[in-house]
Amino acid sequence: MSTLISHGAEAKLFLEGNAVKKHRFPKSYRIRELDDALRGMRTRREAKILTKLEAVGFPAPRVISTDNKEQVVIGYIEGRLLKDALTKKNCAAAGREMGGRIAFLHNHGIIHGDLTTSNMILRKGKKEIFFIDFGLSFISLKDEDRAVDLHVLKEALESKHHAIAKECFAHALQSYAKEAKGSAAVLKRLQAVERRGRYRAKKGN
Repeated sequence: MSTLISHGAEAKLFLEGNAVKKHRFPKSYRIRELDDALRGMRTRREAKILTKLEAVGFPAPRVISTDNKEQVVIGYIEGRLLKDALTKKNCAAAGREMGGRIAFLHNHGIIHGDLTTSNMILRKGKKEIFFIDFGLSFISLKDEDRAVDLHVLKEALESKHHAIAKECFAHALQSYAKEAKGSAAVLKRLQAVERRGRYRAKKGN
């Protein structure tokens, strides 16, 4: 039996027993050939990165199968989305864990691309944070890409968890600074990314 559990902008997720089928559906506004190529590229890239993460022991879904075109089947992770589980009481610990997880990804050359608490699961039982939805992930060692990854997290926290965003992100940066290779350069670049964002916002007003 297949149950629809999420319908995002790029894909639908179906729960099938202990597995989740992620189906990237066609976009009618795109040229068909371009759409097919884009969906295939993202599907193959996501499966490749998840397979790599499984090999190095990172807490993320494991790949069960993929058609390399528009569908990837991954293991189901039981728990709560961090967006629903993050509180004042646990935000410091969660921030430290997030920062360490991001450092691990970056140390392996992986940019998540969509670091929000909607793409993290607080696993039931072990209370361990798993990262999910690597549909926008890619390989890069550039400080700019790593800084933007962190900036996306900061903006997500400010948007969804405003009251605790500052504290949570500060703890995330502390862990990242300790564990990420070349973190000083990345954090310096993060400041530049944030300045650009403030300039665009001011100019827009």
